[in-house]
Amino acid sequence: MGDLSTDPGPALRKRLAAERNVWLCTVRPDGSAHVTPVWFVYRDSRWWIGVDGDSVKAGNVRADPRVSLALEDGRSPVVAEGEVSLLPDGFPPGVLRVFAEKYGWDPTARTRPGVPRVLLSVRVRRWLLRGTAR
Repeated sequence: MGDLSTDPGPALRKRLAAERNVWLCTVRPDGSAHVTPVWFVYRDSRWWIGVDGDSVKAGNVRADPRVSLALEDGRSPVVAEGEVSLLPDGFPPGVLRVFAEKYGWDPTARTRPGVPRVLLSVRVRRWLLRGTAR
C-alpha cells in the first residue's frame, strides 16, 4: 500500500476495527507536538475519538485542527494525517454503538463532574503506510 488520500481498503479497515489504541498528535499553541494514546473507532471513512471538552487535545484542535494518528505497531506502520471537526453534542448513534461494541464504553459519559465530553471526527487527508513516509 502506498500514500492514500482515499479509503484505506478492506485489509486496513479490518485492522482499524481490531486495534485498541492509536497515538494522537495535536499541535500546541507554541507549535510543539502533544502526543497521547487514545481509544478510537474508524467508521464512515473517519477516525472518531471521545475526549473531555477541557482537555489539552480538545484545546489544541480548537486552535489548529491538523492532527496525525499512528497505530502502535512499528513493524507495520499506519499513520494518518488529517483535520479534526469537534462535535460537542449530537454524537452519531452508529459511532456510539461501535465504541460500545469495541470497548464496552460510552464516549459521551463524563469522566469528571461538570466537564462535558466532545467527539473528535478526523477526516483523513493522507495515509502514510509502510514504506511510504517521506
